Amino acid sequence: MLSVPSPSRRVWPRALLLLAAVAAAVLLLMTLLRGASSQLLQRDAEHVALAWAQFAGTSIEDLEAVFRGEPISPAARRDLLRHRKVQEVFRFKLFDREGRIVLVSDDLDRPAPVVTDNTIGHGNAKVRDLVLDGKPVIELKRGLDASRPAVYSEAYVPMFRDGRLIGVVEVYVDQADRARRIQAAFGMVAAGVFALLGALTTLFCAWWFRRLKAERAAEERARYLAQHDVLSGLLNRSSFNEALDEAAWRHAGGGPGFAVLCVDLDHFKEVNDTQGHAAGDDMLRQVGDRLRALVRQGDRVARLASDEFALLLSGATAPDTVTLLAERVIAALAEPFQLERHSVASGCSIGAAVFGVDAATPDEVLHKADLALQRAKQAGRGAFHFYDATLDRRLDDRRQLIRDLRAAIGTPQLALHYQALYAADGRTLNGYEALLRWRHPTRGPIAPVDFIPLAEDSGLIAPLGRWVLDTACAAAAGWPAPLTVAVNLSAAQFSEGDLVEVVQQALAASGLAATRLEVEITESLLLGHTDEVTGTLRALDALGVKIAMDDFGTGYSSLSYLWRFPFHKVKIDRAFTLHLADDAKVRLIVKSIVSLARSLGLRVNAEGVETEAQMRLLQEHGCDELQGFLLARPVPLESLAHPVAADANAS
Repeated sequence: MLSVPSPSRRVWPRALLLLAAVAAAVLLLMTLLRGASSQLLQRDAEHVALAWAQFAGTSIEDLEAVFRGEPISPAARRDLLRHRKVQEVFRFKLFDREGRIVLVSDDLDRPAPVVTDNTIGHGNAKVRDLVLDGKPVIELKRGLDASRPAVYSEAYVPMFRDGRLIGVVEVYVDQADRARRIQAAFGMVAAGVFALLGALTTLFCAWWFRRLKAERAAEERARYLAQHDVLSGLLNRSSFNEALDEAAWRHAGGGPGFAVLCVDLDHFKEVNDTQGHAAGDDMLRQVGDRLRALVRQGDRVARLASDEFALLLSGATAPDTVTLLAERVIAALAEPFQLERHSVASGCSIGAAVFGVDAATPDEVLHKADLALQRAKQAGRGAFHFYDATLDRRLDDRRQLIRDLRAAIGTPQLALHYQALYAADGRTLNGYEALLRWRHPTRGPIAPVDFIPLAEDSGLIAPLGRWVLDTACAAAAGWPAPLTVAVNLSAAQFSEGDLVEVVQQALAASGLAATRLEVEITESLLLGHTDEVTGTLRALDALGVKIAMDDFGTGYSSLSYLWRFPFHKVKIDRAFTLHLADDAKVRLIVKSIVSLARSLGLRVNAEGVETEAQMRLLQEHGCDELQGFLLARPVPLESLAHPVAADANAS
């Protein structure tokens, strides 16, 4: 079987991917917050610097002269000192229109300025060009020592007078407190986002692990279903074959031998048909439970098909050991099964084969255990048998005969012979019964009693029965009217469900009138599926086809059949005809059958008439129709002479 990677092997890659995604989200959030903080501080610094510059430009006297580098007047010095520390501004510098420094607020108390950095932006040409072009520039800074705030901005603001650039002021804005407030606000936002992200991550992890658990359960379920029978929980055929291969491999390496038991339930189909499939399924589950309870640790139990089970007994090579377990299985499955509505008794048949003794390969040991099972079933069910080579040959011969029969349908190997049916006078011809014959090319003639059961068991009865109907109707269509043709129907043909259509097609293809066709059924057919059989028989009766009960008196002989089903004729079995002349009780039974049939308006046919005495007694008892070697033997179609026929009313 194909191996499926377990979910645990796929957890770590997915977990690492999840952690990486969370880490990336955190880093992205921190980067965005830092960028947003810087932008807020820069905008705040720009606002403060522009306000300061606007205020300074309108309130400082002789400011333009200061920008031109002229000596600072006392009034200008006083105003500049007043503006040196306004709100968050703690320092400023003044630059002329060329970008050269003219004043630093730190030097207002000194008689002459001390110039250190004498250009805008400390030599940064880009900043210098932007500012001299009339655009403010803000640079966010971090204080490296105690002389500067922890966070501050240097804002270069152009100053205009009457639309003319008169200079540039560099304003130093203390933003430490604002940075703390922004950081605190963003910290709260970040905490909320992190909490939300954590909650989402937790929910995702919980969902993810539930999904992994569900995947693991689904994969384990799929693996279980691939190896086990869903209904019973036992191993399936594939897993049982693997167990056989493993046991054979161990045996080849010096391990223990093993035996295989094939178990088939007796009459399980009847449980399904009478109790329903749900009850049948319940019964199969109980069978699985009972078999599991019987085997040892290391043994294997499997359900191979509908009601077929198999056991692998490790180390069990002695016949006594295998027989003991088989007897325990038979006893366990003979106990009634408690189903939903009531208890049902079943039983089983068992066949066994020993590896290394009966077979040399796993497939062969299973096959030979199955052959032994067939022998047990043929022995009357409820039995146990070991594999027997003689049985194997006999079953091979049976399988070959089935293949030959399948090939014979529609060929000259199969033919219909026709036995005449005479009126009570023994001279007036009513019609013929069609009898199937098979002449095998190498085995010679094979009796219907041998090949008809084969056809029923192998599913060949449907095509074979269709061929018989078509051939018999086609032959009868060429006979003088009103001669009839009688055809025997198998119970298996009724199970196919299309018997009425088959009859209609045969009549239509041949042109034979339905009233000239008679179908014969046995009492055993009426035991099961009564409703279905009744519907089919009534449909045939509606077509005009005559219906006869064959072998009356030898089966269950329920008199209710005679009024529940649309019969036109009953056929007294040849066993009664055989003993009619020398047994008074038989004569009484025959007389009673004829009298009953007459009372119900049914005609009576007597089979097996072989002596004049038998014919005379049947005539005395009032039989309507006679059939037997005394009057005519079955012959091929081309040998029929059609002696004087009865009139239309006789049919």
